[in-house]
Amino acid sequence: MTQSQPSLTPPPPPPPLSLAEIAALVGGRVTGDATVAVSAPAVLDSRYGEPGGLFVAMAGERVDGHDYAGRTRATAVLGSRPTPLPTVVVDDVPAALQILAAHAVTRLREALTVVAVTGSQGKTSTKDLLSVVLSGAGPTVATHGSYNNELGVPLTMLRAHARTRFLALEMGARHLGDIAHLTGLVAPDIAVVLNVGQAHIGEFGSRAAIARTKGELVRGLAPGGTAVLNADDPRVTAMRALTDGPVLTFGRTGHADVRVQDLVLDRLGRATFTLRASGTSARVALPLVGAHQALNAAAAAAAGLAAGIPLVTSAVALSTASLSGRRMERRALACGATLIDDSYNANPDATRAALDTLAAIAGRRRIAVLGAMLELGADSEAEHRAVGEYAAARADLVAVVGETARPVADAAGERAVPLTDNRAATAWLRETLTGGDVVLVKASRGARLDEVAAALG
Repeated sequence: MTQSQPSLTPPPPPPPLSLAEIAALVGGRVTGDATVAVSAPAVLDSRYGEPGGLFVAMAGERVDGHDYAGRTRATAVLGSRPTPLPTVVVDDVPAALQILAAHAVTRLREALTVVAVTGSQGKTSTKDLLSVVLSGAGPTVATHGSYNNELGVPLTMLRAHARTRFLALEMGARHLGDIAHLTGLVAPDIAVVLNVGQAHIGEFGSRAAIARTKGELVRGLAPGGTAVLNADDPRVTAMRALTDGPVLTFGRTGHADVRVQDLVLDRLGRATFTLRASGTSARVALPLVGAHQALNAAAAAAAGLAAGIPLVTSAVALSTASLSGRRMERRALACGATLIDDSYNANPDATRAALDTLAAIAGRRRIAVLGAMLELGADSEAEHRAVGEYAAARADLVAVVGETARPVADAAGERAVPLTDNRAATAWLRETLTGGDVVLVKASRGARLDEVAAALG
């Protein structure tokens, strides 16, 4: 059930592409010097362009990237109209970016193992843990943050180079077919499916539709590729039928190939546990907050096994892991309270996991600051109420921010503190928090509770 390890001797690097070659690939035309060569990564933000790199200029509703081409350090531009820099002009910039990325990875494919991760929650954390596991075995390029869409995936692909041995890609979706499109750009050698939850259920309509979408990752495996599936989620284990290739499972259930056992949390909510697989066991002390991170770590370790990395090696790497920002990020505040900043995004399942973690952390008072969970469709009010009841059983105070989240406050009863907006939430927290308190901040990205967490220091 393992992929063969790539050779440690790197092939000669592919030559840089000239703008003329890029234009021929993507069906564009060059304005400016067509002999200019691109040898560095592509970026969407002009501030991060570097010499030899490509600035991808997008014309949005409020900001037109072409207007910033003259300010970037990048050497050339991919855009929909000419700029002051040498530019490949195309009708469809995202499509051209994807074609370029697929070509770039094809040139590296012989020595590259591609690992892709999807799921309704935990994708970014698992990708971060996976990156730590893979990096110990060879040079690894992984998705920055959660750049997991039709732009983020090709940008990550374009960061791979001749020395890269592992490409760890987070793949997200808002519609049926999104992940199939991404696997059409690069077919993964290892496909990790974490769970089928309620994230974006308002877009998909049902969990069955979400399962079909996540299953696209398994269907998109490269020939002989390995599916790594959550044994604790029946909708995920059913994806075994979508591949004729090898399957590895992970979970807490006894029949999982990689099992989490003997899980305990310390007073700060950090998980220590044993991973077992094929008669081998290894103890992991995650420096991360939350019992749910143990399952994410098991997924990363299972993917590591599929890539030929021993379980014990993965366990050592996982014990040094860190996560992308605003994902159960623990900070000490000047007032003596502890902040758990999980403000990046939220759905009902992820919010309950965060509340479980809050309840497990030792503190004088446990305070949950919750905002709206978006894209829940017709179930929105019921799901917010259910989270409110859950929060009331695990927190001393439940601060609820915004009118959309009001059903959380209604269900939390006497523990609820309704707050009109982020400014009111920040003011209330500054007045309320004292030494020994533990405060969790959690909401969908659109609620912008990251502003509240940042304001607290």
